[in-house]
Amino acid sequence: MAVLRSLLFVPGNKDNMLEKALAFRPDAFIPDMEDSVPTAEKANAREVIKSFLPKLAASGVPVIPRVNSLDTEWIEPDLAAVVGPLIHGISVGKVDVPDDIATISDLITELEQKAGVEAGTLKLIPWLESAKAIVHCYEICSSSPRIIGVAFGGEDFTHDMGIERLEDESEVAYPRNVLCIAARAANIAALDTPYFRFKDEDGLRANIALAKQTGFKGKFAIHPAQIEAINAGFSPSEAEIELARRVVAAFEEAERQGRGSTSLDGKVIDVPVVKRARAVLALAGDESP
Repeated sequence: MAVLRSLLFVPGNKDNMLEKALAFRPDAFIPDMEDSVPTAEKANAREVIKSFLPKLAASGVPVIPRVNSLDTEWIEPDLAAVVGPLIHGISVGKVDVPDDIATISDLITELEQKAGVEAGTLKLIPWLESAKAIVHCYEICSSSPRIIGVAFGGEDFTHDMGIERLEDESEVAYPRNVLCIAARAANIAALDTPYFRFKDEDGLRANIALAKQTGFKGKFAIHPAQIEAINAGFSPSEAEIELARRVVAAFEEAERQGRGSTSLDGKVIDVPVVKRARAVLALAGDESP
């Protein structure tokens, strides 16, 4: 599964912002045709993104355009404008049930064939943004081999529920946990909703720490200034890496002595703990104890 820590939204109708985005290196570019684009600009965004795809693809950063949802008139022309060899996948908003994924996948397959791309090549990142979507969360996450990640849309979810969006995100704790558990069960990445106070660096870091502890593996950025903090927050720290090395070394020494567990710094080290430590080292690209 591809590492997707930072996914940078860029409004698709702003050619100057797409140009500026090329100077940055998120884990994925998300040229947007959906919520960041007003209705009157939908067609323009489609054409601007289409014209920028060669430049975005040449950057080496995976390009995953976000198209409008199935309940709009725009999804088919959006897909027709971008599906082809220059993109890594498609992000699509407001997916409610597994049948939505089947319909979207069929649309993409037809366009892949027209573009000379092997059917099934392009990946999918659906947005779960409603009560209905959370109820069907695991079924959606596991509904297609195209799906590499699933995104939580906090703003639309709270709108659907008719509740206030809170700074501490306590009002969305349940759907966030459900989504992370379902994504893990389906072996895909859980991706967190954007943090909209992009000038609040401390708030962003706290938000990332909460998301990571919940089980999210990455987060959407609405401003390039957020990329560094997001990448750092969803990567193992030096302290985490060093502790993981010590855990693995202590466990391997215990194994050599015929024991199935040991202790380190007053804590028990057994198989689940060492598995977690090895996962940290693998994510860091450091397998050495």
